[in-house]
Amino acid sequence: MSTTKTCPITGATAEDPLPFPFEPPTAVAPPTEWAELRAQCPVAHVRTPQEDALLLTRYEDVKTLLSDPRFTRSPDDEETAKAGSSPGSGSSLNMVGEDHKRWRRLLSRSFTAKRMQAMRPHIRHLTDELIDDMVAGGSTADLRTALGFPLPVYVICDLLGVPAEDRDRFAHWSDHFLNLTRYEQADVEQAMRELDEYLTAHVQHKREQPGEDLLSELTVIADEDDGRLSQQELVDTGKGLLIAGHETTANMIGKMAAMLLTRRERWEQLVSDPGLVPAAVEETLRFDANLGFAMHRWVSQEVRVGETTIEPDTMVLSAIPAANRDESFFEHADEMDFSRSPNPHLTFGAGPHSCLGQSLARVELATVLSALLERLPTLELAVGEDELERREGLLVGGLEEVPVRW
Repeated sequence: MSTTKTCPITGATAEDPLPFPFEPPTAVAPPTEWAELRAQCPVAHVRTPQEDALLLTRYEDVKTLLSDPRFTRSPDDEETAKAGSSPGSGSSLNMVGEDHKRWRRLLSRSFTAKRMQAMRPHIRHLTDELIDDMVAGGSTADLRTALGFPLPVYVICDLLGVPAEDRDRFAHWSDHFLNLTRYEQADVEQAMRELDEYLTAHVQHKREQPGEDLLSELTVIADEDDGRLSQQELVDTGKGLLIAGHETTANMIGKMAAMLLTRRERWEQLVSDPGLVPAAVEETLRFDANLGFAMHRWVSQEVRVGETTIEPDTMVLSAIPAANRDESFFEHADEMDFSRSPNPHLTFGAGPHSCLGQSLARVELATVLSALLERLPTLELAVGEDELERREGLLVGGLEEVPVRW
């Protein structure tokens, strides 16, 4: 697998790897192993329930994994990228090489930061409606189910031009795709078929009767070299926006509130100075210790990482939240600092596969945080930090509940 030596702290070797993932002390705190591995064993042998792999925990190493083309998503990616693929073949969600560049370039023309910022008033309106419903129910609520879960799917439905009456169906489909343990495989496959059928008909409708939404715009995009997006690519784009943009942001809203409220001085600082909200969003994204499963990459060619030579055909995992707390890159990395600037965290990835929807996620998080600070300045957690529970079985990190009162 590699020329990694025995870990001086853990004693982990290829023959006796560390069990992974690690158990954190609380649902929002980092495992102690991260700091130990960054300091003395930045390329560590680990064993997941599925496979043995190498784990990277330092900032520069993880950034390299995310952006270096020698780290591919699967053993087949390198050959696929060399050979190329015809427009529309396979799934846009798994594109590599020139096909991925073409798709991303076309999508980026419409999925701009300016367009996402223009959505802010509507996102605030949706947020206020949900807060109204939450407050009408009393002085306590689960912030995840009352606000965090519904808001992102409402936003994505509006982005795709999906009617409001179909929002619950999209939420149902999204919940099935990203939970690894809650549903039977047959149920997941059924949900995928239903979404595919819905989006296929929806895309065709947008071709015939385009509106002001993003999907309508994408149906008429033309490119001199590549041509417009195909029917299947548009369907896959809709899937990607739902799968990548709903559950991640939904869970981040709850985690953001929990991280701020577990230390009351953080919340009070923002109540006193709402202008810090954009910086607070970035810092909570960096500080999040519960991002979910580590990013998997397959090494297609020999790679040197620090003092370790990683051989081809090796599975490598990147612990992005561990990298975001790397003391050698971020000063006072274990402190939440709203004055941190710049803040080049890796939460949205790096390189050609970095999150295309990060501008939208930032707008949603900032809008929600501003609304909560303005309307519920007395908001507090209704349980202790040690009572918060991680959501199990998700591809992305989250909390089962975020009980609050005001």
